[in-house]
Amino acid sequence: MKLNGKTVLITGGTTGIGLETAKLLSGEGAKVIVTGVNAERIEEARKVLGEDVLVVAADLRKSRDLDNVIETVKDRFGKLDILFANAGVGTVAPLDAVTEEQIDNQFSINFKGIFFTVQNAAPLMGKGGSIVLTTSFLNEVGAPGFSILSATKAAVRSLARTLGAELAPRGIRVNAISPGPIATTFHSKLGLTDAQLGEAAASIQASIPLGRFGEAAEIAKAVLFLSSDESSFMTGTELVADGGLSQF
Repeated sequence: MKLNGKTVLITGGTTGIGLETAKLLSGEGAKVIVTGVNAERIEEARKVLGEDVLVVAADLRKSRDLDNVIETVKDRFGKLDILFANAGVGTVAPLDAVTEEQIDNQFSINFKGIFFTVQNAAPLMGKGGSIVLTTSFLNEVGAPGFSILSATKAAVRSLARTLGAELAPRGIRVNAISPGPIATTFHSKLGLTDAQLGEAAASIQASIPLGRFGEAAEIAKAVLFLSSDESSFMTGTELVADGGLSQF
């Protein structure tokens, strides 16, 4: 039980990587709260995670919702040991089709949402606390059509360094997990048709040295490592789990 008695907040925890991480960390003894936006996915997550995990509806673009999440953590636990800031969105569009709305939406969730989540959660954390931010292999490679999503993830990678430096004197570690292409529903939300998605998936898989997409459970294990005392001398770093896609 690597996280016995630890309190955990996971944003974007009702599907994919967030959901698998909630299951794993709860199984390691942690007391977990997850957030989500979609009502249907929230209800499904509640069934999957069981009564031991609290699932809260929250749109982290709205300060009132974020305040409610932090108050819920405070009321339920009184403190926070681990934050996995994982909520994010993405839209694929070529340069000449990118809109201001697409830019605002992706930066609002992927960057501002993460930044203000950390800002509001950090006061609940003490020495030994761990913050994990979700970046992406896209902050290391140039992928046509992913300019805005990639920029948001590069910004988050920078946050791991700057916030890591700022919170180090308080004994709070900040690291990033950088997943490669993962077999989750995230890709279905990129704005591509099924045909485009299938073509893109085949092209991406062919470029992954390990020859396959990753599984959400594999990323969850990496998050567990960054959350636990096993990574106690790590801060400001990025743990890459992308099948070698950005490395060779």
